[in-house]
Amino acid sequence: MTWSDLTRDWAASYRALCAEFPHLEPSAMPFLKADQDRFESYLAATHDMSLKDAQRAFDAYLDRMAALQTA
Repeated sequence: MTWSDLTRDWAASYRALCAEFPHLEPSAMPFLKADQDRFESYLAATHDMSLKDAQRAFDAYLDRMAALQTA
């Protein structure tokens, strides 16, 4: 799954993202959903991760979602 795939159906994607990353705030999403780099920075800040750790966690999440789509 890519960022474009994820943002295509943001409502459904956001629910799944919250299950994986529980500290996401709905009020921040309008400003973040258009930019993956900003989202990853926000993810790092809200989940007490380094930027690299947040990027890795988000990439792993996208990979798992892609695998579910093809299963």
